[in-house]
Amino acid sequence: MTDTVTTDLAAEEAADLAALAELTTQRCAVYRLLARLYRVEVDEEFLAELKAMRFPAATGNTAVDAGYRTIAAYLSGADAHAITDLAVDYVRAFIGHGIDAYSAAYPFESVYTSPKRLMMQEARDEVLAVYRSEGLDKLPTWKESEDHLALELEFMAVLGDRIVAAAEAGNEDEAERLLATQRNFLEDHLASWVPLMTADLRRFAQCGLYRGLASLTDGFIQVEQEFFDEIFGDENEAAETAETEAATDAAGAEEAE
Repeated sequence: MTDTVTTDLAAEEAADLAALAELTTQRCAVYRLLARLYRVEVDEEFLAELKAMRFPAATGNTAVDAGYRTIAAYLSGADAHAITDLAVDYVRAFIGHGIDAYSAAYPFESVYTSPKRLMMQEARDEVLAVYRSEGLDKLPTWKESEDHLALELEFMAVLGDRIVAAAEAGNEDEAERLLATQRNFLEDHLASWVPLMTADLRRFAQCGLYRGLASLTDGFIQVEQEFFDEIFGDENEAAETAETEAATDAAGAEEAE
């Protein structure tokens, strides 16, 4: 009987890890798509890849669905001038005319988390420390700050790759550690500033691709937050229960005195 129970539990754990690996692979694909769109202008090769993609029609998140629809609508009508139009819109949306810190949706965390909207501030140092804690650093070819949105999204994708590897190897502890690192980075960094940036992106972008990107990014962050709430929900509930019981015991001890 014990052997049967042990076998069932092992099979259930293996199935859970396999499901985690599959879901995380899908999540990584979205992180990398977003990172590529924010990193640099769309070129001919990437435009062809985008046109060949089949975006989901109903994900369950309104913002994600709206983003995919807007992007797909733009791509379906993209003509020979699309590359030039997108390059102009990328500059308009993310680089601006440089007059002040409010001229574009600057894709840097420091801009949205520092009082004077300056680059290379505390947020840059924080994310760099997180990258290095996982043995990562930016490539020498990357000339932008470490708190550029593309790099933060790519970091989440790299962690996702490691989660998949840990899950496939049956290393549940490492998978859980990496998931916790992802959750913390999402809450401490991405979720704290990206919605402000995407609000600006809607103001400055004119092409449907980048307007859709704003909605897709907002929705995906919401989906990720829900994902981590579900993953760590039992853990949070257990902690809250323990705190309540401790408070009750302390109150009982005071009454007894």
